[in-house]
Amino acid sequence: MSAHSEEAPELIEHQFMQPTVLVAGADAAGLRLDQWLAASLGPDMSRSRVQMLIRQGAVSVDGKPVDETKRKMAPGESVSVTMPEPEPAEPQGENIALHVLYEDEELIVINKPAGLVVHPGAGNWTGTLVNALIHHCGDSLSGIGGVRRPGIVHRLDKETSGVMVVAKTDRAHKSLSEAFADHGLTGDLERAYLALVWGIPQRPAGRVDAPLGRAADRVRRAVVPEGRDDARHAVTHFAVQERFGESQKEFATASLVECRLETGRTHQIRVHMAHIGHPVIGDPDYGQAFRTKGNRLPEPLKSQVKAFPRQALHAWLLAFRHPTTHLTMRFEAPLPRDMEELVSGFRKL
Repeated sequence: MSAHSEEAPELIEHQFMQPTVLVAGADAAGLRLDQWLAASLGPDMSRSRVQMLIRQGAVSVDGKPVDETKRKMAPGESVSVTMPEPEPAEPQGENIALHVLYEDEELIVINKPAGLVVHPGAGNWTGTLVNALIHHCGDSLSGIGGVRRPGIVHRLDKETSGVMVVAKTDRAHKSLSEAFADHGLTGDLERAYLALVWGIPQRPAGRVDAPLGRAADRVRRAVVPEGRDDARHAVTHFAVQERFGESQKEFATASLVECRLETGRTHQIRVHMAHIGHPVIGDPDYGQAFRTKGNRLPEPLKSQVKAFPRQALHAWLLAFRHPTTHLTMRFEAPLPRDMEELVSGFRKL
C-alpha cells in the first residue's frame, strides 16, 4: 500500500527527523491515538513507548499538545511526534560541588542539598548526585550497584536535604544495603529526619502504622487498604521537638517534628504526616489542602511560607556500622539555611 493512499498515514517529514509528522488516513477513524500511532511509526516503536511520549507532552494533534492516550482519531488529523534525545548508555561524571562529611576507600558520606536528584531517571539524565559522584570518585564506583545507581544504597527525594552514605566498594555496598533493608531493626542503622509540619499533634510522640500504595494518579503515594495488591507495610515514628503558636488562636500553628523510619517506602514521611493531619509545610504533592493556612500567618512569615520552594524536610542524622572497621559511625547535618530561617520565623508566633 502506498504511503500516500487514502488508507495509510501520509509521512510529511522523514521519519528520522525531529519532529515526525503524520496525517491520518480514512482507516484511522475511531482508533485510539496510541494504537494508531504505534502502528504508524513501525515495529521499533512499542505501544507503551508511544503512551509514555503522549503523557510527556511529546505528541500534538493539529498543532495542539495532547496527553490522552485513548483519544479517538479522525481522518485528516495531523499528528506531530517530537522524539527525545537518545539517553546516554551510562551516566557521565559532572563537576558538581559536593558537601562531603566523610570519605575513605569504602564509602563517602555527603550532605545532599535540596534540589539535587540522587540518580538519573526520566527527565533527569544529567545533573544528579550520581553524575557528581562519578566525577568525584572516578573508577571506584564502576559496577557497584548497577549502571544507573552506582554505589547508591538509599536515597532522598529531590527536594529533601540531608545526610546520605554511598558505597565505593562491593563489600561496602552489600553491608550497607543489608542495613538499610533491615531499617535498623538489628541496631546497625539509625536515621532521623526533621520536618516542619502544619498544626500541633495531640500527642508529643506517636507511631503511624498505615500501608502505602500508589495514589489514583499513579505517580504519588497514598495510604491504602491493607489488602490491596500494591499495599506495602509502612511505619513512621514521630516526636514533637518544638511547637509554634500554640498559645494564640489568631494565626495558624506549626510544629518541628523528628521522624524515624521503621520501613523505607517512597515519600513515607510526607504521606504519613499528611495522613494524620499534619502535612509537611511546602509539600507540593501532599500538602496542597493546607496551602491556605499560610494566609493565616503574620508578615513577614506569611511571605516566607508562600515563597518556600520545597517540602520542609531534612535528614539530619545518619548512623551506621562501617563495613570493614565495624565501628559505629554517626553523622549529623544541621538544618539548611532556608529551613532554619523558616523555623526561626515560626518561633516568633
